[in-house]
Formats: sequence, C-alpha cells, structure tokens
Amino acid sequence: MQRPPAKHCRNCGTAVVYRVPDDGDTKERGVCPACQTVHYENPLNVVGTIPVLGDRVLLCKRNIEPRLGKWTLPAGFMELHETVAEGAARETLEEAGAQFEMGEFFSLVNIARVGQVHLFYRARLLSDQFDPGHETQEARLFTEDEVPWDEMAFRTVGETLKRYFADRRRGQFSIHVFDIT
Repeated sequence: MQRPPAKHCRNCGTAVVYRVPDDGDTKERGVCPACQTVHYENPLNVVGTIPVLGDRVLLCKRNIEPRLGKWTLPAGFMELHETVAEGAARETLEEAGAQFEMGEFFSLVNIARVGQVHLFYRARLLSDQFDPGHETQEARLFTEDEVPWDEMAFRTVGETLKRYFADRRRGQFSIHVFDIT
C-alpha cells in the first residue's frame, strides 16, 4: 500500500507544493509555500515474528483488508516510541494472543516500490493456546508441509518463511536481508 503524498502542511494547513527545497536538498519534496516547512516522506516499518512451537509455525488468517482471509505471520506497522523488537512483540500479542519468548532478529525485507521495510524476529511459543485480536480470523500452527503457500497474504511473509525453513533444515539460522521488487 503506497501512501499518497502530503497535500497540506502539518504545521499551518497550507497546500504544499512539490519542488526541490532551497536548503541544498536534491530530491523533490512537499514544501509549504507559507511557512517553508519541508515535508519528508519516509518508508514505513512493518515488524513481526516467526512464532514457532516445535516443528510448527504460527500463522494468522487476516480479518482485515488488504488480503482479507489470507494467511500471514503476526506483523504490522511499527508505532512511535517503540523499538523494532517491542513492535514485533506487540503485533504478535495483538494479532495472535500468543504467549511467547522473543528470539533473534531474522530478516529485513526492502519493498522500495511501496515505501516499506519489513523486519522479522524468531519467537518461541510457550503454549499452543491463542486468543487472536479483531484483525485475525484464526491463529493456527502449521508444519512446513501444511503451510498454505498459495494463500499467503504477502510475498514478504512467504519469502521469509522459505528462508526460515531452509535455515532450520540446515540447523543454523542466519540473518537475511533481501529486496522484493
């Protein structure tokens, strides 16, 4: 989901114009002609976990758009005033109602065309009981062979899971950084 560009100044409400600012910047930005505020548009961070219990991974069936009814890892937009790990833990609790321990950082996925960066941590589930929030129709555990690969909500999730299962088969986890174009 790409965000629309800023239309009005957050400081004074005047309609912004898109031009290269006079401060030596080299990119076109939203600039307020009244108060000269430059409005930078930065990527959104999506944070989540790969929650695992034994040989099974927890997936959540989405109860909201986009991709209503499709499966995903528990993840969502990072909030202000939280770390990446705190955001990933919050999203796992909100979407799955899971009891878990945070694990190591696992992947960073750049999706430049939509202005997002997705970051996932491994997590160890402490129970197979879940209490999903309103954004989730169902929270369920899957073995690798049971994962509904054709029903994944987002390519970032499918690619992250493929790397997770490959690392698990190897018996060694790495940090993965990759782009989706």
